[in-house]
Amino acid sequence: MENKMRRVGMFMNLFMGVTLSFFLSLTGNLTAKGGFSPVAFVVSFIISTVISLVIGFIIPMRRVEGGLTKALGLRERSIPAAIVSALVSDLIYTPFMTLAMIFLARRMAMKASGGHADLPPFIVMYLSSLALCFAVAFIIILIVSPLFLKLSLKLSGIDGPPAGGPPTGRPE
Repeated sequence: MENKMRRVGMFMNLFMGVTLSFFLSLTGNLTAKGGFSPVAFVVSFIISTVISLVIGFIIPMRRVEGGLTKALGLRERSIPAAIVSALVSDLIYTPFMTLAMIFLARRMAMKASGGHADLPPFIVMYLSSLALCFAVAFIIILIVSPLFLKLSLKLSGIDGPPAGGPPTGRPE
């Protein structure tokens, strides 16, 4: 069972990392001053995917999220627990991914302009992008986490919990 749960974690890391990287790269490129650039999108997507996968393999997200929801006295798979879990993931992944994408965007802008790009200070770009990316990532995580968990359990050969909660007549 431990191997199957490890597989679930690997699938979740892969699915969430790719999904978050896609949407955050898309958000960053769509809101860029110079407009959407396919090359910048692909490069930022690849870099942020690598970063998110590394974070996911280093930090045991399930334990961190589960520990916090338990410490807060929240019932597993409840809406408040899902919100807390999404917030934890958002706070762990988004700052690093946004930092890498802002660094990359600045570097690409300076290279394209021959070093003469008129850019706001790094901290201004980072904080304004971080605020937007926090909101986008939170919504994405909240929506896709339960879907990816079901898929990961299925791909790992584990039957998920029955739909509709515990059987009638039994205490929760």
